[in-house]
This record gives sequence, structure tokens and C-alpha cells, in this order.
Amino acid sequence: MVLEDRPEVQAVRTAAFEAIPGLLASSSEEVLRILIDNPAFDETHMCLLLERKDLSGLLLDEISKRKTWRANYRVRLGLAAHPHTPRLIAMRLLRELHLMDLVRISLLTTSSMELRRLADERVLRQLPQLPLGQKLMLARRGSTRVAAGLVAHGPEQVARVALDNSFLTESQLLKTLAKQTLPARIVDAVAKHSEWSKLVNIRVALLRHPHAPPDRVPALVLGLPRRDIEDLLKLSRLPEHVRAHLREELAQRKTSNRGT
Repeated sequence: MVLEDRPEVQAVRTAAFEAIPGLLASSSEEVLRILIDNPAFDETHMCLLLERKDLSGLLLDEISKRKTWRANYRVRLGLAAHPHTPRLIAMRLLRELHLMDLVRISLLTTSSMELRRLADERVLRQLPQLPLGQKLMLARRGSTRVAAGLVAHGPEQVARVALDNSFLTESQLLKTLAKQTLPARIVDAVAKHSEWSKLVNIRVALLRHPHAPPDRVPALVLGLPRRDIEDLLKLSRLPEHVRAHLREELAQRKTSNRGT
């Protein structure tokens, strides 16, 4: 008997609307492959199916090739977010997603690092054209790289919000502070941040920056490890007001050591 003529195949292909939810739980990909051709199988069913993380790349590839489903935005999003969607298909789908869906993909731990990076890049490219409200939303909810991008490019109101983003990491902030063109007001915002300004590596990066805020330098220098102070003093382009405070800090420590 031809596969397509088997009674069980026909039963799946012609199953009634109310029977489809039960069939969606089938462990057989053959059943699922036939089910998506059922005339009663709709968008809601497909989105439920795509929530299953055990689907194979072959089945996901087949779904992506069906014009009916390929034209549906929710299905495209489900495919892009699925951990087993073939790489090239997922990358192509990213180009068709809305801003906040790109943000969602960039935060999915089940997505590959490459896909999350590409989603970040698409978000970052859109930043200059976004209205203030969307920038503020991204500053609160965006990924590590998006938050760092908003710190770097502001405006200042947005940068301050991004500094409180829970996804922002020390390493990303250090990359931002390494940019010599970073505006003075942003450097000042980092230097005055209640948490970031406590970290030794961030303090060193701030002191190295040509826009190191003079009023914050004493606090940034205070208690800095001697090795970091000595390394900073070796820098030829260190701002002179920073160099003076570093030397003063070393002199005070020498005085204190003599008195003990």
C-alpha cells in the first residue's frame, strides 16, 4: 500500500479541528508532517507546534518552505526563535522581524550565540532612527550589547537608564569606556553611578579616559590598588589632573606607612 493511502495517514490528514490538539503531542514526526497539511490545521496550531523544542531541523525546514506558513508573521517568529531551525533559515528570518521581536531573540538562551549577535546588530543599526520612548524601553530591556550601545550613543537620559540594565556587563561597559570619542557627559554618568563606580576595572578605565571628570577623580583614585596606580602613571596620555591625584595618593600612603 502506498504510504499516502495508509488509513492512519488519511486519518491524520482529515482529522477534525477539535482532534488536532491531541495530535500535536505525537512523538512521530511523520504524523506531524502529515498534520500540517490538514485543511483544519491553522495558525494557532502551528504556533503551538513550534513551542515544542524537540522538533527536528528537517521538519522545521519543511515548515519554512510552505508558502502558507512562510507568509505568516507569527510562524516566522516561531521558526526564528526555535533552537533547531537550520542556521541559514533562522538568519534569513531575522531580517523580517520587528524590533522588539529581535530583542526577544537576542535574549533567548536557547538561541545560538551567532543568532543572538545578529539580532543585536540589527537592533543596533536601528538605534539612530528610534524615537526617545523606544530607546528608553530598550535601555531597560535590551541585551548586553544593546545596553552598551545605548550607553555609548545616548542621549544622556537613555544612557543613564541603560547603566541600570541588569544585562549590562562589566566587560561590555569597559569596551564602551575604551572609546576615546565617548562624550564627557556619558563618562561623567558612569563615574557617578552608585554601582559601576565601585569596580576597580571601571575606575581605572574612567581615569584613563580623556574626559575623566575632575570632580570625581579623587573618589576614583581613593583605595585603588598600588599596581593599578603605577600602571596608570606610566601612560603618556593620562590627563594631568588625574596624574596629580594619583601621585598624591601614593605620597599619602608613604606618609601613612612611615607613621605606623
